[in-house]
Amino acid sequence: MLESVADIFNTGAKYVIPFLLCGIPFYGLVVKKVKVYEVFVDGAQEGFTIAVRIIPFLVAMLVAIAMFRASGMLDLLLMVLSPVLSLINFPPDNLLLALMRPLSGSGSFGLFADLVEQHGPDSLTAKTAATMFGSTETTFYVLAVYFGSVGIKKIRYALLAGLMADVVGIFSAVYICQFLFG
Repeated sequence: MLESVADIFNTGAKYVIPFLLCGIPFYGLVVKKVKVYEVFVDGAQEGFTIAVRIIPFLVAMLVAIAMFRASGMLDLLLMVLSPVLSLINFPPDNLLLALMRPLSGSGSFGLFADLVEQHGPDSLTAKTAATMFGSTETTFYVLAVYFGSVGIKKIRYALLAGLMADVVGIFSAVYICQFLFG
């Protein structure tokens, strides 16, 4: 019974993307009477304009992250916090990922890949890092780039909510992985 349901979903999944690629333009053309191509081109042009406005914020964020890492402050912070982290069963190797994740997606992915390479993909450290990576967001990146590109200046509550969600995601990842795999 369960295999037949899975087979139905697997068969249906093959046709979802082609259906959407054909169905949405068809719906726009026939039902809504919209000039789909012209609207698509207008949207692409607007997306390009937004991308050009985002670039300065993106460059500023990447430079700030590079300066923080190059200054040695990140290593100093890691050295100071390692004893405290071991008391709460937080893997010290994952601290750098936990600190980098709210700042940069590509930087945190590089750290994640490095952890997997060092410890192996089946290690508790790598599993915790993967769970942490998936359960957190690049909060500062989102606020700087997206809020900055549309001119939102009052980000206090969004910052607080985003960082609280990141902290919950980080500690939940640590404790759930220790419970399941530790």
